[in-house]
Order: sequence, then structure tokens, then C-alpha cells
Amino acid sequence: MKETVKLFKALSEEVRLRILGLLLHGELCVCDLMAVLDLPQSTISRHLSYLANAGWLAGERRGIWMYYRLIKDNGGLQQDLMAVLIKHLAELPAVGRDHARLEQYRQTKKTLTCG
Repeated sequence: MKETVKLFKALSEEVRLRILGLLLHGELCVCDLMAVLDLPQSTISRHLSYLANAGWLAGERRGIWMYYRLIKDNGGLQQDLMAVLIKHLAELPAVGRDHARLEQYRQTKKTLTCG
């Protein structure tokens, strides 16, 4: 039961849902999330840690940056919830705006110092 509660609690914050919405498009660096969501590194990292501890994300360090991706094949309830998220997150206006900002950011990222 505790694992189920953890899964649902991880989805209870708008920022975490927005992060999941962005990660639906593939792996991202913390710096990417900071730029798109316009939030400080400490806030992004706290939410990423919460999502990772609940089993939604996997992270990998590359140099000074952490990269995160969704874990889509955990099975059971989490896999069912992931299917719902994939279907419905894109319909949320904030997630749509975030995706547009991500695309714009990717176009200009070549000139930035982030990984």
C-alpha cells in the first residue's frame, strides 16, 4: 500500500506533472528543465528526486549534469498510470506551453553551455 501511495503522491504537484509532461518527449538534463520551467535548480532537483524515489524516473550523471528519463515499463499500476499520463498530460494547457518552450529552447541551446 505504501508504494501505491507514493506513486499517487508524486503526481500531486503541478510542477511534477509538468516535468513528467516534458519527459514524455525524451530524456532531459536538469538545465533543460530549469530553462523551460523557469525555476531554480534546487526546486527542479527536489521535484526530480521525489519523482525518482517514487519510481517514475531514472537519472544518470554525465559530468556535472544529471539527465532524467521516464521509467515506462515498471508494470502493474504504474504502467497503467503512465498510459493515462501519456494520453492526458498533453491536453493540459501548461504542459502544451512547456512543450512549445522546450522546442524553442532546443533551437537556441546550441549556443548555451549546458550539456
